[in-house]
Amino acid sequence: MIPVRTCVSKEGKFIFGIHRPCFRVKNLRKHDYISCLGVTSDGTEVNNKINFPDKNINVKKADIIYEIPNTFPFRGTTYINSAWADKNAVNPAKISLPVRQEVHFTKDLKQWLGKKGLDKKNTEDFLKILPQPLLIALADTSTDPEELEALAGISCSFLFKKNKKIPCGLIFKKNKKGELHPEIKNHELFEIVSNNRYLPDDYKKIMVLKPGVQGTSEITGEWEELSGNGSGSHVFEYLRKNSYIPWGHFAANTADDTIRYRIKDLSLRDINGMRHLYYQRTFARLAEQLEIPVPCSKKTFSEEQLEDLRLKILDSILAGNGEKLFFNGSLWGWNFGFGYAQSGYRLHASHQQIHQQYAMIPRIVPEGSSDNEIPSYTCGDLVADFITDYKQTTGKNFFGNYTKAIKSNTRTDLNLKGPSDLIIFEDKNILLFVPKAQTSQWELQLMTKGECGNILEADSDTGKSIDKAIFFSLGLLESMGARMITCMEFSKRFDSKNKDQRLLYSFMPKIPQSPGAFSEAQLRWINGHYPEDFAVVCRNHLTTFLKDKPL
Repeated sequence: MIPVRTCVSKEGKFIFGIHRPCFRVKNLRKHDYISCLGVTSDGTEVNNKINFPDKNINVKKADIIYEIPNTFPFRGTTYINSAWADKNAVNPAKISLPVRQEVHFTKDLKQWLGKKGLDKKNTEDFLKILPQPLLIALADTSTDPEELEALAGISCSFLFKKNKKIPCGLIFKKNKKGELHPEIKNHELFEIVSNNRYLPDDYKKIMVLKPGVQGTSEITGEWEELSGNGSGSHVFEYLRKNSYIPWGHFAANTADDTIRYRIKDLSLRDINGMRHLYYQRTFARLAEQLEIPVPCSKKTFSEEQLEDLRLKILDSILAGNGEKLFFNGSLWGWNFGFGYAQSGYRLHASHQQIHQQYAMIPRIVPEGSSDNEIPSYTCGDLVADFITDYKQTTGKNFFGNYTKAIKSNTRTDLNLKGPSDLIIFEDKNILLFVPKAQTSQWELQLMTKGECGNILEADSDTGKSIDKAIFFSLGLLESMGARMITCMEFSKRFDSKNKDQRLLYSFMPKIPQSPGAFSEAQLRWINGHYPEDFAVVCRNHLTTFLKDKPL
């Protein structure tokens, strides 16, 4: 019996269970309901007799199921069905999602109708009479720019230039409080159309990208790097004061002159810019609490200034000033991609452009019914609690063992001839790898090497390695067909003295056949491939991605 519920043993090896089901089932059915189901092409009847056996059922050899406790107990357990995984092991390249099909609904309809078909003038009138579920489906799947322009016109009211071809703004109206808001006639449609990358950029800018069009959120930071040909990277930092995250959060969005709806359109410098704003905001807020002067105002910190401030904060905390930090934790993550079912169910968080969100987390929060206090939550705290239990139970540092297990991995199916390497990319600072127990079927993890448990402990060189690995993760997953990916950071508190906890990132694509239902609600993650085969596919796709995206 393992002392802690994890796949990392105290010896630094991966451990897991293998179910080889064989069992008997007593037949308790009273009646038979045998009926015809249909016929074969030669007229032979097909019935359901096999569904009504006469005797008890003896299952001598059902599919082997591998049960892998997650690395971190609070994330549940992964189950791999050998029948599915064995098929994928024969040809791992099949592990992918289909390419998005082109959809030109109104053009196809015009062609079918012939000369009496729709013209440009009445296309919008036709779309207006479509039921809402069909409008949603079309807005989400269409790849036709003209069709999407017409759908955009149904969703809101545009102000056009004199030529009436290019929108130059939206029509605004006052609400009951006298506040001005865009005149949006169909909110769901507006949201879906504006998230469709095939919508012409002029419409995207006017509908959602231009600063201020989505509300009064203040822009409190900026990162800009323009190249000689006028292109480059440009990121805005928006303040979200009334946030679902207590004490507000920030969103680093690629700007309206740097339109990024795909990872394929993204550059490493875009990632550097978004991450720079995350580091800058976090360090500025830490410095303020520790009464350390920040280098400048109304100006982006240089990399040198950022690194100098990081070291001053770190020195102050090491000198015993960590108790001054009311906000001693950080939160970072983002939802890449967008999806909406025609039923109206949102499949992923709504946000235009590639972006990242971050916030500071307080140490404690007042308890509601007394004068007591309770700890405020970050997901990194769950990691801290676990590795403390692991140390007490095994006498070993968890992350040292986790790294050892990753590097000495053997195949899950025990096939010594098959690939066994889980690592996708590594340098002197980080490991990018496939976790032994994937929560999403395509989950990747990124982990720092050495004593680095949060961004404060990551020097500028380590920060660049993290940025690069984030870029690699998203690029290879998108090249495999992933269109919606949740990214999250597990980090330790800034004043924590635990030197074992590592900075960890998880990348979790949404897979069409895994909606997140009964099994997932129990933290039972069902998988159809071995992690080692998935790592092979990831390495191949990373190579392809880097050919198109030279660094």
